[in-house]
Formats: sequence, C-alpha cells, structure tokens
Amino acid sequence: MPRWGMVIDLDRCSGCQACVIACKQENNVPFILPEQAAKRRTIAWIHIIQLQDERSETKMRFLPILCQHCDRPPCTPVCPVGATYKNQEGLVAQVYPRCIGCRYCANACPYTIKFFNWYPPQWPEEMKKSLNPDVSVRPKGVVEKCTFCHHRLMKAKEKAKTEKRELSPEDYQPACAQACPTGAMVFGDLDDPYSEVAQLSKDPRAFALMEDLGTRPKVIYLRAGA
Repeated sequence: MPRWGMVIDLDRCSGCQACVIACKQENNVPFILPEQAAKRRTIAWIHIIQLQDERSETKMRFLPILCQHCDRPPCTPVCPVGATYKNQEGLVAQVYPRCIGCRYCANACPYTIKFFNWYPPQWPEEMKKSLNPDVSVRPKGVVEKCTFCHHRLMKAKEKAKTEKRELSPEDYQPACAQACPTGAMVFGDLDDPYSEVAQLSKDPRAFALMEDLGTRPKVIYLRAGA
C-alpha cells in the first residue's frame, strides 16, 4: 500500500501561484467576494506565504502551505462524526455529506488549512462550465481542504485496473505538482525507497513544518540555499 507524500524544494519555488490556480480550478474551490475576504473567510486549499530572506533586504522566499496529510493528524480524533479520517494510503480525507460543521477539526489543525464554507459556493456565470465534474461542490456549512486530488487517484486506479496492470507513480499526480513550472513539487510514494520523493525526503535540507508537535507531516520541505 503506497504512502502518498510530497516534497517541496523552496530553492525552486518562484511564488508564481500556478499551483494555487491549478488547485482552485481542479477542485472547484469557490470564489470569495471582497467583503467575505475582509472577514478572513477566503478558501484556498493551497496558498503561498512570502518570507523576507534574512540574508538580503531585497530577496523574498516563498513557502507553499497545503494540508500536510499528517501520519498523526490532530484533526481526525476530534471529529465527532468521523467526517475527517486518515485512509490506508495516508491521505487525510473528508466526507462532506457527513460533516456537521462543528469546526473542531479546523480548530485542531495547527497549519490552519481547513476552511469552513460560510456561504453557498458561487462562480461567475461564464465560469460555471469550467467546473470539474469529478469533484463534488461543497455546500454551505461544511469544512473542506486539500485532498491531494484524491479523485485523480481513483481514476488512475480504475484505468490501471482496466488495462490489467499495476498502478505506476506516473499515473497519479495532484494538480498542484503537475502545474508547477519549476518542478519544485515532487509527489509520490514515501515508502518506495527508489521513488524520487522518498529519496528527496532524506535530503540533508529536508524539514517538516511544526514537526515538534509530533504530527509527522507527509509534506516535506527542502530548505532554501544561499
């Protein structure tokens, strides 16, 4: 059974936002009006934080933040209805019809990457045809987050089954990793010692966000160099 994870090389991240746009488009993340954004009700399954480089007054660094798909996620045990859980492949999943909107999971997440739908989702009329039919549109009153594009995994498994072969790493990539123009995001099976993502996760530059909390994130970052 694979254990899906991602390595993000901060030396390669240019802050172009391609991953952010690809994620919104792929996963039907709704538009938020300015007055809603002013109340900090923006929904962005992945967003990029700009950091000032301590060694330069003019140079910026970029840190993409998405669900860390922790091996010990603090969000799952607090859910009273089992709407969020970790599946056998290590993905922290959401069951939207089961969610009662209590937001315990959002409060428990130290990475603040779970988002509550305060309003019914809406898109400009001309963009409704671009909605992805493979991804459900979340209603008002539920929590949503990055799923590592789980629907793509399901389609890849079905295709491999139809073709009577094993699932290969090339069959499944989240939209953010596929869209990254610099190759900063590498996705794959962390338990496969021969995979690129597993080898990069052992790089001397590797670190995890807030790893002292014991969440054991499966999104690993490589420190930016000089």
